Amino acid sequence: MTRAQQSLSIALLISSLYLALYLGLIPLNSTIQDEIIPVLPFYSLIALACYLLFRLGWGVFTFNDVPEAYNSLQEEIRSAQTELRAAKVDVD
Repeated sequence: MTRAQQSLSIALLISSLYLALYLGLIPLNSTIQDEIIPVLPFYSLIALACYLLFRLGWGVFTFNDVPEAYNSLQEEIRSAQTELRAAKVDVD
C-alpha cells in the first residue's frame, strides 16, 4: 500500500466516523452531540495549525549554521567575480 493510499484510507475512516457521529448513528450524550460534534472539524483544523506552527518554529529555533557551506559559497562568489573581471565586466 502506497503512502497516498494509506493517507486516503485514514482520511476516509476519520470522515466516515465523524459523519456517523454528526448524524447521530452512534448514540452519545445530548450535550456532546449538540455542542461538541458540530465544531469538532474547526478544533481539529486549529490543532493542526498549532502543530504545524510549532514544527516551523522548532525548525527555525534548531537551525544550524553551516560554516562549510558559507566558505564554499564565498569561494564560488570569488571565482565568479574573477571570471567576470576577465570578461571586462564591472562587478564592484
